[in-house]
Amino acid sequence: MKLPRFYPILDVATVSRRGWNVVEAAEQILDAGAAILQFRYKEHFSRRAFADLMRVSELCTRANALLVVNDRADIARLAGAGLHLGQDDLLPSEARAIAGDRAVIGYSTHNESQLRAALAEPADYLALGPIFGTASKENPDPDVGIEGLRRLRTIADRPLVAIGGITRANALQVIEAGADSVAVIGDVFPADGNIRERVKEWLKLLGV
Repeated sequence: MKLPRFYPILDVATVSRRGWNVVEAAEQILDAGAAILQFRYKEHFSRRAFADLMRVSELCTRANALLVVNDRADIARLAGAGLHLGQDDLLPSEARAIAGDRAVIGYSTHNESQLRAALAEPADYLALGPIFGTASKENPDPDVGIEGLRRLRTIADRPLVAIGGITRANALQVIEAGADSVAVIGDVFPADGNIRERVKEWLKLLGV
């Protein structure tokens, strides 16, 4: 598959902390032209959270953008979405039975051994990180760094998403080092709440 170069992550916790509406934030991201959007929700999937996800799914369909749900193969199947799995989740080979044969599945890795193991899994793309320090995880893995990314890119046999501490200031370095796409959480959400303009900045920067 060919991944969009810009991969925004709608982290529900981040959006909620700032007092913003999750669906409205998604709408701004998609209106600006994003072609993929991950709905990242780490808590218990309440009815309200699922309702928000289904509204975001509708927005993605309207925008012809790929929706990806983190961790939960069952929720991804219900939402008609792709699935992104971490090292503590089901293996892609296990999740595929739930998400379906046609679902796009991504799989996070954090070092060379995990990346090599991931090559045996039926994932459509792999993620590697954190490239830089990140504030989105309580106990992050050691930084991969630009040179680590450059080296490990040669191992990956499918699209590679870089994640972790990526901003507009360092994103081009990450692409130059071999990443097919950059996944971004914090630098999608400016303090002034103008997410639409921020996403446009990202798309222009990456030549999308």
